Amino acid sequence: MIRKKSRREESLDHAELARLLPAPGDPHLSLDRHLLLEEHLMNEIQHTAPAPAPSRRAARRVLLIGVPVTAAALAGAFAFTALTGSGGSGPAAATPAPVEAPVVRIEPGSTAQLASTVERIAAAASARKTPEPGPGQYIYIKSEVSYLAVSHTDADESKAWVQPLHIREVWNSPDGKQGWLDEPGYKPKGGITLDSDVENSLNGPSYDYLKTLSTDPDALLKKIYKETKGQGNSPDQEAFATVGDLLREQLAPAKLNAALYRAAAKIPGVVLVEHAKDAAGREGIALARVDQQSGDRTEWIFDPKTYAYLGSRAVQVKQADGIKPGTVLECTAVLERAVVDAQKQRPGAQGTGA
Repeated sequence: MIRKKSRREESLDHAELARLLPAPGDPHLSLDRHLLLEEHLMNEIQHTAPAPAPSRRAARRVLLIGVPVTAAALAGAFAFTALTGSGGSGPAAATPAPVEAPVVRIEPGSTAQLASTVERIAAAASARKTPEPGPGQYIYIKSEVSYLAVSHTDADESKAWVQPLHIREVWNSPDGKQGWLDEPGYKPKGGITLDSDVENSLNGPSYDYLKTLSTDPDALLKKIYKETKGQGNSPDQEAFATVGDLLREQLAPAKLNAALYRAAAKIPGVVLVEHAKDAAGREGIALARVDQQSGDRTEWIFDPKTYAYLGSRAVQVKQADGIKPGTVLECTAVLERAVVDAQKQRPGAQGTGA
């Protein structure tokens, strides 16, 4: 005898399922609900425990890469990006709206004059007098910066959006355990603490740690490759990025600076770019390398006469993430590098607690 399946045991077709199940809700949030969730998110961010010093990758890849958004949502998405990870407890200032990323001519890179130029940069670094921070003092770095906000909007996929150029000031104790960051518009008003008990390494070096590093370029490069193994897009790119991060918001002994430049020149893919411009508009020459995965070229820019480090720039050189070649994804300029007597004090205001 063949047993006939009951209706309950038979599979239901799509039409019948649609008839039996309740109609799906509208997934679109109302504006009020969206604002409520956004307010809750911002409160959660601002009331977290103080964050340690920002990671070395403070730039483009931490941000909203490749995320298409509507133009109307751009400012809100940017505000979220700028505030995430901030450790301040004060109210956040209004985040400036992002601007369209500049597009420049891609300058060719070459190894023809690389070795001789690096020697001149290293020699100038060795001869340059650098201040020696003592106990209770702070290393002060003032920069002008702009980083990528979003790669494009769904209204116009040909444009990338970046932060407007703005000032960023950092104070760090020589041992790296105490610090402060002030970045109006991108961190809570008054700034955030960078105090940290994290052990020093190449990923977050203090001045005291840098003093322990070898000034032999080969030994230094070997250590960099060893300590950054498995990080980044490739060993060579990570080694180059690590050296660059040591130049940006840190003070290093003169001989170590020279060794870092000589070590960088030994990394495969590093080239010399004859014309580059930092965030302050200063013209210079650059040591550069293309990240083969992301398609952008990081440039460390030096004064063509004094060979002093000026700042950095990242330029897209091949299409990737919807970003067209020539787009300037980030740009920095070191405006001041000094030793001061107190946290939040600025050069020229010694003893005033400015």
